[in-house]
Amino acid sequence: MSKLLWRNPLFVIFFAVFVDMLGFGILLPVIPYLLADSQSSYSLLSKGMTVQDGYVLLGYLAAAYPMAQFFSAPILGQLSDTFGRKKILFISLGGTLISYVLFAFGIATRNIPLLFASRIFGGVLGGNISVAQAAIADISTPPTRIRNFGLIGAAFGLGFILGPYLGGKLSDPSVVPWFNATTPFLFAALLCLFNILFIIFFLPETLLYKKEVISLSWNKSLKNIRNALSQKGKRELYITVLLFQGGIAFFTTFIGVYLIKRFHLRQGSIGEFFAYAAIWIAFTQAIITRFMTTEKREARILKVSLLGTGLCILLLFLPTRAWELLFIVPFFSIFIGLTQATMTALISISADEYSQGESLGIGASLQAFAQSIPPILSGYIAAIAHPSAPIFVAAVVIIVSGLTFIVFYKPPHVSS
Repeated sequence: MSKLLWRNPLFVIFFAVFVDMLGFGILLPVIPYLLADSQSSYSLLSKGMTVQDGYVLLGYLAAAYPMAQFFSAPILGQLSDTFGRKKILFISLGGTLISYVLFAFGIATRNIPLLFASRIFGGVLGGNISVAQAAIADISTPPTRIRNFGLIGAAFGLGFILGPYLGGKLSDPSVVPWFNATTPFLFAALLCLFNILFIIFFLPETLLYKKEVISLSWNKSLKNIRNALSQKGKRELYITVLLFQGGIAFFTTFIGVYLIKRFHLRQGSIGEFFAYAAIWIAFTQAIITRFMTTEKREARILKVSLLGTGLCILLLFLPTRAWELLFIVPFFSIFIGLTQATMTALISISADEYSQGESLGIGASLQAFAQSIPPILSGYIAAIAHPSAPIFVAAVVIIVSGLTFIVFYKPPHVSS
């Protein structure tokens, strides 16, 4: 049975997406200690640098990977149409492995520029999601398409649950004495190595008909953004997506810093916070959405879930002890899970059967773009105001996204 599992292309693709999300999540509990906590033994701030400088660096470092991925992911997808999915996945995961090793070396040598170089390099070559989705489409039939793409969603969820948890635990010397800030990244590099071996030996080429001529659109992501803002009847939905994802980026960039400053949490506890939230999101998308997102109810649910997400973020300012967060996080995560599910459904509903891929591609570009700019802004906001200020801004931006949707969105049958 295990041999059949390793040889199943779906498992190899699942693992590739899982490692990609694991790498994103593994950073979240560790980076605040490197740049935003001058009292930490892991701090990389040199003499003469203030903690405010660290906040700004944190924002730029958080933005480096998604910004590079914003431009590279569509290009990797186009290259895979010519050279095949297997070769591009191999190159992409090889780049991800190198980026993890470089990041660990940058921490060990206290080299902040190397951290940036590793994240940019990882973003350029690590945009394997579009290639993995293309491979899934290659091997899927109409009856299995939804199930197979659901498996990719499960890889996303599992990676984001385990990533922060592992990042927190593997960097905590109280768990194992030789654990330090480099350990999570070396572990992620080892996973990448296993994944590369799986691809070499067990993943067949899924693309049967390759393009003979390379045709690259270098500004595909920018075109997607322009198209999103110019499509009458869909513009309001895409603006809602942009605002919501931007608010989430404000939140994820500085929530770790907020937890350190307000509750004095260690990296292991921060990892547990993210994992706890991700479990509730996964539960929502796997169970709750089955009962709530029935036909013609998506828009009504989204109106409530957007406002609910923003209000729950504001509620995070109320607890004075860390354990009190346990009662707020489930509601916050349920609203996020409902928002993500219904937003994707509405994007799909707004497109006809011939433009599903284009509409979902635009949604993916909006999400990547939204993860690029807000982290930079949040660094400056924290430096000028307070490290908790980006969390407040996140709540405001998400509430504005909800109000935008409520006021301006019209269902497709109405706008037509």
